[in-house]
Amino acid sequence: MKLVVATSFPKDPSRPFGGVEAVSVNLVKGLAELDDLDVHVVTTCRSCESPTQSQWCGAAVHRLPWEGRNVLTHVVGPGRRRVREYVAGLDPDVIHAHDIYGIMVKQMAIPRVFTIHGFIHADTLEAQARFARVRSRIWRSVELAGWADQPHIISISPYVRERLSGIAKGVIHDIDNPIAEGFFDIARVEQKGVIFSAGLICPRKNQLKLVEAVGILRARGLDVRLRLAGAVADRQYGERVENRINMLGLDKHVALLGSISVEQVQDELASAGVFALVSFEEGSPMGIEEAMAAGVPVVTSNRCGMPYMVRDGVSGFLVDPHDEEDIAWRIGEVLKDDSLRASMGAKAREIALDRFHPAAVAQRTREVYRRAVRKHR
Repeated sequence: MKLVVATSFPKDPSRPFGGVEAVSVNLVKGLAELDDLDVHVVTTCRSCESPTQSQWCGAAVHRLPWEGRNVLTHVVGPGRRRVREYVAGLDPDVIHAHDIYGIMVKQMAIPRVFTIHGFIHADTLEAQARFARVRSRIWRSVELAGWADQPHIISISPYVRERLSGIAKGVIHDIDNPIAEGFFDIARVEQKGVIFSAGLICPRKNQLKLVEAVGILRARGLDVRLRLAGAVADRQYGERVENRINMLGLDKHVALLGSISVEQVQDELASAGVFALVSFEEGSPMGIEEAMAAGVPVVTSNRCGMPYMVRDGVSGFLVDPHDEEDIAWRIGEVLKDDSLRASMGAKAREIALDRFHPAAVAQRTREVYRRAVRKHR
């Protein structure tokens, strides 16, 4: 079966930018290891002047030039036309589109599967950028039209399935995102009081409240250190985070790591006592899955897709992302109690093995492809 995976795909697969790229790397690798799939990745690249092709882990990676002034014009304008023409030329048996690429390949007369990783219109509001409300309404219209067209949709979380109610007309399949196999093999050497968090530095990820929670914990005499990984996606917000760190006197206790490789994330998880992600909006964040696979307890928000990943009081704690006191309290509970930390970490790993292992996810996804092809015929 010839498969085209249309998705955002990093130039350096060891350094994916954001969750969609990370998922794509892990899934493509898992799919390419299946003998009955001929895997082709089609992606667009701002630095490409002409189409290029390379090989990665048994998959052919096709990079096309980015066209359009911004993401929206790229998705609905010349970028869409170029992607559709190129994919049609590959003559695949099935297309698996991710995120914005689902909009780009909609209505193509080829068996199609679409994975929704998030809701751009909701993220646009959370970003608090200029004209956010207007841009969010435009994106909502574009996204809803794209979802309604898809014959097969992979829902990465019950939260996504709920949001599709009354909109999606195709078959919905529940499959979690895959993570790199190496996260299941991390040798834990925990360092006392270390909190690790990974995510793009932006308002939606809410790092400010996490920094404030660390300030509360230190003021109460708990020796904690926060290690924040992630590229700065919003410069002004990044400056606010740095200013708050300095204002609270935490410059020696909070490390801004920037964008780090997959191997570096694994090293951070090896020493972390707790993983914290207190976002306002998430579907199924990769950072939580990776922490669970490593056996690290998770403290995360009690909204969107996160409660479907973390069992409150069992594999971690759910908190109010607006309440730094709540965040501090739960992180402190985990870090102060060795037996609780051990039991939560063990349960988190058990759940991750069943839901997030790349080999299992690839096999489940292949079954969706087979079903899509049979139904199309």
